[in-house]
Amino acid sequence: MSQTRTIATARLVGGHPALDFVNTVDAWRDRWGPDLLVAYGDLVTWAERVDLIDSALSARLRHQADTKSAEADAALTRARALRTTLRNLFLAETMDEAGCKEDGVRLNAMLQHANHQRELRLVAGSFEWGWRESDSLDAILHRIAFAAADLLTSRSDRRNVRECHGINCGWLFLDTSRGGRRQWCSEEACGTHMRVRRFREKGGSDT
Repeated sequence: MSQTRTIATARLVGGHPALDFVNTVDAWRDRWGPDLLVAYGDLVTWAERVDLIDSALSARLRHQADTKSAEADAALTRARALRTTLRNLFLAETMDEAGCKEDGVRLNAMLQHANHQRELRLVAGSFEWGWRESDSLDAILHRIAFAAADLLTSRSDRRNVRECHGINCGWLFLDTSRGGRRQWCSEEACGTHMRVRRFREKGGSDT
């Protein structure tokens, strides 16, 4: 994968915001990094790209980050820690394992904190969950945590999470392929690279 990728140009191939959040590290396998969440503003950019927040909240969070840089840095550190926790939990699913209890405890702690920001709303005659208006620098983390919990608890009703085994990858994705045998985060990227590599290892030539 290209080391020049940024959070604004990174492909969104996970099939779910929680998985795309885990994929904000350019590579997890063979090598690690680079981290695409360089600054708090990158977290805001990503959250707006995947529709976790709207433009109004995006503007407020950027203002908060500009005026409270230390708090923004701390929130970014928490986001990175949550990202690792989620990768561990979803990676366990790819291996048909239960997952680490400590990771579950960490996610649950974030959910408990985030729950105070949620509220039930009546919209067009139907009830739905919404978020209280808040400028908390953890607002994005709250949304990620609940999105991840929804995905984790819906395992019996959706396709499995897979890990891409491409060179310098390790991204996670929902396998929605017809046969449930998808191997790569992207056929155009990792799929092509791996086929070329195998061809060359067998003594072939691409010329």
